[in-house]
Amino acid sequence: MARSRLTPERETELYAAVLDLLREVGYDALTMDAVAARTHCSKATLYRQWGGKPELVARALRRGKPVALAGIDTGTLRGDLMAGLEASDDCRLEQDSALMRGLIHAVHHNPELLQALHELLIEPEITGLDEMLGRAVRRGEIDAGNPALKLVPHMMIGAFITRPLIDGQPVDLEFLRSYVDAVVLPSLGA
Repeated sequence: MARSRLTPERETELYAAVLDLLREVGYDALTMDAVAARTHCSKATLYRQWGGKPELVARALRRGKPVALAGIDTGTLRGDLMAGLEASDDCRLEQDSALMRGLIHAVHHNPELLQALHELLIEPEITGLDEMLGRAVRRGEIDAGNPALKLVPHMMIGAFITRPLIDGQPVDLEFLRSYVDAVVLPSLGA
C-alpha cells in the first residue's frame, strides 16, 4: 500500500480517530464513511492508504502499542515481562482489553480482519515474546523443553481478556504483575 501522502502526524490523528470510533461503536458498526467524516479525510484516501477497514483497524491498533516486546532486555525473564507490562498504564490496559474483547467476536465473522490482526499485531508480539523467552532459555532461567513455552502467549492474552469477564474488574498492572508471578513464571519453572 502507498503510504507516502500522509504525514506521520496525520496518520496518528487518523489512527486515534479509528480507535475512538472502534470503542464507541465496535468493529461491525465502524464504517469507512464514519472514519472519513470524523477525520475530514476522503474515503478514497483511506482506501488508497489502507485498502479497507481490516487493515486500517489493525494498523491503528499496532500504532497504538507503546513498545515492542523484542526491544526489551533487562537481563532476566521476570524483568523483561514486567518491563513489557509497565510500558502501559492502567487506563490504556483497560481500553485495550475492551477493544480486544470487542474484536474477538468480529474476527469470527471476518477472515480479513483476522488476517490483518494476525499479521500486524499478533505475530510481531509473539515474535517479540519468543525472543524474550529464547534469551531466558539461553541464560538458563528456563528449560528449552518446557511445554509451557508455547503457551505463554495464550496465558497472557487469556488473562488480559478474561479478567473483566471473570472478576468484573478492569485489567490493571497490579493484576498482570501478580498473574506473571503466580502463573506464568511458575509454569515455566522460573
